[in-house]
Amino acid sequence: MPDFDPAYGYTLEQLLRVAPPPPPDDFVSFWQARYRRALTVDPRQRLTRCGWSHPDFECYDLNYRSTDAFDIGGWALLPKRGPVTRGVIVGHGYGGREGPDFHLPIPNAVFLFPCFRGLSRSRRWPISDNPTYHVLHDIDKKDRYILGGCVEDLWLAVSALLAMFPAVTGHVGYLGISFGGGIGALALPWDRRIRCAHLNVPSFGDHPLRLKLPTWGSAASLQNYQREHGHILDTLRYYDAAVAARYIEAPVHVAAALADPVVAPPGQFSIYNALPEQKHLFVLDQGHADYPRKVAQEYALLAEIREFFGAL
Repeated sequence: MPDFDPAYGYTLEQLLRVAPPPPPDDFVSFWQARYRRALTVDPRQRLTRCGWSHPDFECYDLNYRSTDAFDIGGWALLPKRGPVTRGVIVGHGYGGREGPDFHLPIPNAVFLFPCFRGLSRSRRWPISDNPTYHVLHDIDKKDRYILGGCVEDLWLAVSALLAMFPAVTGHVGYLGISFGGGIGALALPWDRRIRCAHLNVPSFGDHPLRLKLPTWGSAASLQNYQREHGHILDTLRYYDAAVAARYIEAPVHVAAALADPVVAPPGQFSIYNALPEQKHLFVLDQGHADYPRKVAQEYALLAEIREFFGAL
């Protein structure tokens, strides 16, 4: 158990009033320029059969090229039966991933599971795959900070998906949890190819507040860096998922927790609160923890995700 209150004294009503920080004056132009550059990259995508076996899916190893000539690895799942009518990119948490998820309730979808740069199948020196250090990589360089590269990895995953499966154009969705939820919020405003998204306990929301709250998560590394070096918000204000969320036009479904020792709930709710009107909220008792209603809430959440993505 943490030695702090993972609810941080907030009630649901108070969480729903957490406002996002103001954007830098050049926030939109900063991200739009990055997106335009990313679209010029040829992802050189390829799928090769892998050893995973499943009754409903053909499983492939995924590789593609991202910005900075970064080779991204991961997995892809293709349905064995029925036409492919949708494409879904699935982002992972800060622990990376060891394989694809076979339980996602979106029928007739091809799923891509990229590993963001520096993590799992996309490891590369000198980037550490330890979240404590990964979250600090190039943080002193606004234009080179690692989270920006991870956002570009997501955009290039969409490019790779559409190159391989052009029939899903106009029917692309995103699922992201924790780290992947925050990356999704940063990516979505600029990439209109992604038509809807689900963000589960998303990270990187409201950095000024995250730097003040005790945590077991990546924010603890940011807090330590701030104490030693200062000026961390010079970079982080461009990578605030709550700031980005105000510019998202696609419908977004958010699962946010009332208590979470890894991603502080006020940051999660700041992302949800910043979204325009096309948004849906599922309230979890806890995030990044076991709790009595966890299994029941996971089943209920999967049912909502299936319904939400039904229109994709």
